[in-house]
Amino acid sequence: MDVDSLDPSLAVCEKDAKALEFIQEMTRNCDSVQEKVLEEILIQNAKTEYFGRYGLDGATDRDTFKSKIPVVTYEDLEHDIKRIANGDKSPIFSTKPISEFLTSSGTSAGERKLMPTIHDELDRRTKLYSLLMPVMNLYVPGLDKGKALHFLFVKKSAKTPGGLLARPVLTSYYNSEHFKNRPLDPYMVYTSPTEAILLTDSYQSMYTQMLCGLYQQKEVLRLGAIFASGLLRAIRFLQLNWEDLVHDLATGTLNPKITDPSVRKCILNKLPYVKPNPTLAEFITTECSKGSWEGIITRIWPNTKYLDVIITGAMAQYIPTLNYYSGGLPLPSTMYASSECYFGLNLKPMSKPDDVSYTIMPNMAYFEFLPHDPSGASEACPPTQLVDLANVEVGKMYELVITTYSGLNRYQVGDVLEVTGFHNSAPQFRFIRRKNVLLSIDSDKTDEAELQKGIENASKLLSEFDTGVVEYTSYADTKTIPGHYVIYWELLVKDPSNPPTHDVLNQCCLAIEESLNSVYRYARACDNSIAPLEIRIVKNGTFEELMDYAISRGASINQYKVPRCVNFTPIMELLDSRVLSTHFSPALPHWTPARKQ
Repeated sequence: MDVDSLDPSLAVCEKDAKALEFIQEMTRNCDSVQEKVLEEILIQNAKTEYFGRYGLDGATDRDTFKSKIPVVTYEDLEHDIKRIANGDKSPIFSTKPISEFLTSSGTSAGERKLMPTIHDELDRRTKLYSLLMPVMNLYVPGLDKGKALHFLFVKKSAKTPGGLLARPVLTSYYNSEHFKNRPLDPYMVYTSPTEAILLTDSYQSMYTQMLCGLYQQKEVLRLGAIFASGLLRAIRFLQLNWEDLVHDLATGTLNPKITDPSVRKCILNKLPYVKPNPTLAEFITTECSKGSWEGIITRIWPNTKYLDVIITGAMAQYIPTLNYYSGGLPLPSTMYASSECYFGLNLKPMSKPDDVSYTIMPNMAYFEFLPHDPSGASEACPPTQLVDLANVEVGKMYELVITTYSGLNRYQVGDVLEVTGFHNSAPQFRFIRRKNVLLSIDSDKTDEAELQKGIENASKLLSEFDTGVVEYTSYADTKTIPGHYVIYWELLVKDPSNPPTHDVLNQCCLAIEESLNSVYRYARACDNSIAPLEIRIVKNGTFEELMDYAISRGASINQYKVPRCVNFTPIMELLDSRVLSTHFSPALPHWTPARKQ
């Protein structure tokens, strides 16, 4: 079926038709919608300290806004954000009260970013969510005839010194009345009860969600998590815990490790399908006992039509593994969002992973685009020359800049996008990468400066052995679940009779981890979504061989620099063929839930 036009007459129900018409209306009038959004933001926040600081004086037109308000990064706003976190209730960024902070990836100082938000943003996020299934229903029929096994999780919330909650955006949404009291929608029925989703204990939450998904295995039509890495963690969990789960299926009981009283009451007293089912238990045992787990998803959940996960950006590295476990099921990435703002959706969700593009919805915020040049020319672009949403050009790359109702004004998100086309007058973008991100396994984002700092701190442990790090590179190893960082070190050992010990090199792994940002440390210490960091010591001369290989492929010897991250198979094979020893972090890095600002 050709649904490129998103014709509302093709919708499966009246509700979907209204959603499709809304998408059409927003994208037909992209520039006028953007103009109205900016005007609303400027009127709403006219009396804020931030706008007063730059002399906006109540102006609501684009030209004045662009001439007076600077383009900023998180570091530029950090002082004011700390004021709010410490309890300052004056209208610094927004005239509406800051309802909470949404935590984002770490700063260069190693702490999570705190993104101020207002309660109204929940309505905007919920509106975008409501558009996803009407689009998907055009491509995959019959999704109202079954359920979704989505592994959804919340994390513990922290509080700032001023008493505001600080938590990830999805934790905020799942704990909101918008989610907990959502109206029944036959196209959005989950196998997981809300009580299980809202458990902050990741083991108990995963176990109960998996158990409910197994009980209802024939009803599951789509299976997923937010990110590809999250779904693979669920499969790994099944590998490790299937015998306990099978026992519960056979007996109609719940593992005593699940101690949360609300969840135990829900599972054992409220769910009619939780009863002894030895036939199902035997089936799961047979499938999980086989030597190969290839196609395990469709073997256990045979009616699954697609995997609902985000596989763009850093998540693309998981596509081969997902294909292995699912037998090549479609991998639609349905939406594009961040802690700072929800941006848009994929209007062709069944596209191949390499072809995924997102249409930014112009009602979500005011969007500008900084022309991107890897050489750094983008940073020299005057703020007045930023490009509006409707004026970007196909084939060009840009860095996303947003102005939100919550008070982020001309804020550089750090995402690099490429324009692939237009839907009506709204541009469509392919996500290229996070700016300056070197390594990523899950929600972590480690840049080159952070890794360099970690290498320097770890190298100090080698000084007593009169040893130094000659060269290094890295990669994100996702062959195992969970994945982990691998660092290749070539060492100069000046006294061969006193080389660094195995234990000291293990401690070097931990020293690097301790130097990485709080998002990484949380994933390691609390979330178990990243495995221990590994250092592989390579033979002397390995990095010269690496340079020789690059030059043989056309690199200039004058301009060659050792890549700080590698993923090209021949290079990986060369490095791995020179490994002398491997070392792993012996402990968890420290992580604390909140610090006083």
